[in-house]
Amino acid sequence: MALRNIVKIDEEKCNGCGLCVGACAEGAIQMIDGKAKLVAEIYCDGLGACLGCCPVDAITIEQREADEFDEEATQQYLAELAANKAKLEQKQAETPQKAAFSGCPGMKMMNLDRSEADNAAKQGDTSSQLAQWPVQLKLVSPAAPYFAGADILLVADCVAFAMGDFHEKLLKGKAVAIACPKLDDRSGYIEKIAEILTTAKPKSLTVVHMEVPCCSGLGLMAQAAVDLSGVDLEIGDITVSLKGEII
Repeated sequence: MALRNIVKIDEEKCNGCGLCVGACAEGAIQMIDGKAKLVAEIYCDGLGACLGCCPVDAITIEQREADEFDEEATQQYLAELAANKAKLEQKQAETPQKAAFSGCPGMKMMNLDRSEADNAAKQGDTSSQLAQWPVQLKLVSPAAPYFAGADILLVADCVAFAMGDFHEKLLKGKAVAIACPKLDDRSGYIEKIAEILTTAKPKSLTVVHMEVPCCSGLGLMAQAAVDLSGVDLEIGDITVSLKGEII
């Protein structure tokens, strides 16, 4: 054993989203009984590629006595994982069924069918225009298909409560991420938005915030993210009054 950096997972914080599994190139983290676990010390290189993807900060790097990283064993392990995955995919192809989602149900990435809502809107009904899930900035994935090439709204939490026609006037046909620049822990938000921009290459980004001064921080976050990403994208800005009117 040697004193080295290695991943530490706080199981009490872990919400079972499974995002860290895909971020670990060595396959050292797997979902077991609904929680992310380090399956073996020899598969963890301690570089921490999984840190930024955890929405609840359940993963840290600690320095302790641990088995040394074994690259040869890791490659063999990855080959076994790939073989098992191929067998599973073949079995699923032979017996088609809806794939189960192993993470937290509230974070399952979904495109929502808006055809019924569009028909209802034609009849004067004010139905929801939300076309995705999740919507919270901390929970959305930059690789989500609904962000790719989309018109994205970055919206302050309070907007939809203040603006009665928010769905029809602003949300319809858009992808959305919501956040509160005052109450949320903003650490990592700028990096998250920048990653969405570089990964999804959206057509547009519009910030929608309330008229109160603290809410303008959302626009500052968006601009910092654009600068960080290097994407050539002009940010739209919409301010909503406390009475729900667009200023």
